[in-house]
Amino acid sequence: MPQATRQEVWDAPIEKIFDVITKYEDYPQYVDGCSSTQVLSRENGVAKVEFGLNLIKKFKYILTLNETKPTEISWSFESGDIFKKNEGSWKFKDLGDGRTQVDYSLEVEIKGFAPKTLVNSLTEKNLPAMLKSYHERCKA
Repeated sequence: MPQATRQEVWDAPIEKIFDVITKYEDYPQYVDGCSSTQVLSRENGVAKVEFGLNLIKKFKYILTLNETKPTEISWSFESGDIFKKNEGSWKFKDLGDGRTQVDYSLEVEIKGFAPKTLVNSLTEKNLPAMLKSYHERCKA
């Protein structure tokens, strides 16, 4: 199964990063390839969100996201047309002086045969650009 992990230090306070990343409805404004988001439900630190992506092909899927403010967001796959598995997490550590260590991990499994280019686009290839878009949004 394709996996991706990345650790970075961002020049933004931990609370701001958590708030930006959990504002799922804003993703289409700044996350490349994200064409739509719809928060289906949200209560007691658990959100169910439908994401629409356009990476080589258009598809939608639903994740259940567990939010532990301000240190972690983890998710698991609920349903959708392309994934068998989509699990991962954001973990945040306050380093002081408005700096935060950000750890991102993702593990996906695609239904049926998936071209390696599509799988790479979803994991390693687009990951640095995706994280940069979140980081820039946190600095705004």
